[in-house]
Amino acid sequence: MSAPESLTDRNLALELVRVTEAAALAASRWMGKGKKNEADGAAVEAMRIAFDTVAINGTVKIGEGEMDEAPMLYIGEKVGAGGPEMDIAVDPLEGTTLTAKGGPNAMAVVALAEAGNFLHAPDIYMEKIAVGGGLPEGVVGLGASVKSNLRELAQAKRCSVSDLVACILDRDRHQELIAHCREAGARIMLISDGDVAGVLATSQPESGVDIYLGSGGAPEGVLAAAALRCIGGQMQGQLLYEDDTQVARAREMGLIDPHQIFNIMDMARGDVMFAATGVTTGAMLKGVRRFGHGAMTHSVVMRSKSGTVRYIEAHHNFSMKTWAAH
Repeated sequence: MSAPESLTDRNLALELVRVTEAAALAASRWMGKGKKNEADGAAVEAMRIAFDTVAINGTVKIGEGEMDEAPMLYIGEKVGAGGPEMDIAVDPLEGTTLTAKGGPNAMAVVALAEAGNFLHAPDIYMEKIAVGGGLPEGVVGLGASVKSNLRELAQAKRCSVSDLVACILDRDRHQELIAHCREAGARIMLISDGDVAGVLATSQPESGVDIYLGSGGAPEGVLAAAALRCIGGQMQGQLLYEDDTQVARAREMGLIDPHQIFNIMDMARGDVMFAATGVTTGAMLKGVRRFGHGAMTHSVVMRSKSGTVRYIEAHHNFSMKTWAAH
């Protein structure tokens, strides 16, 4: 890589953090107020405005919804101030309910890759399985039973199944999955929201999470895959359809086999950048801390090509900012 390209990449990484910072700051005003839609709307608006200054020609591949369902950052929307063609995956507020209730692990998330490298999928559910780095390739998979996956993972980690912790969204649809995990002897961490953070927890030894299982949003699945590409880990996903209309929509978006099991490279290929800023404190990031005329934010920015992971603590003086995200 030439020096100018390297400098451009570094600047772009910092610009991505500014985008997630803006969204996190805006959402933090609604923390604990019981109004998840207002918190999400504030994050979306702030992120969209912040993108206007980023030197890319970006297309939102993973966003807030379809064009007729979301006023901002919808799938297919163009963002950026001009530059290289890039795919964008965003979740302006990952954990809307967590923010409304003041719960942990809410964050603003953005991923970036060269055009054509993110899975272009509808905003529907996806079955997911993920583990952290340093494990044999294919140690777990959606094609295997829960019991088999836990047994293979325990063997790879040189522990017993009873030592493992599975992170699962606390939803009625997961009752059978939870029962299978318990029957196999694994322990379970149920989370109320935020499955990007749940997947990322598998890559953080201090989180105590060994595997992520269950269904959640497909957009969050692509974002999580982008993050694991940077920080290390394995993941598979398979789209779940409610009716034939959703299957037809997936085909329209270019999926030859709508029932394909996607691996991590299918969901996020090429050189991926990922940035996230904490809204509320969690295992990976501290939440926004507001005071007087300013605030502090805690962010992470990662890149798959270099494997670099940077944590950034920023001090914001609102009296000197020109945007209104605060």
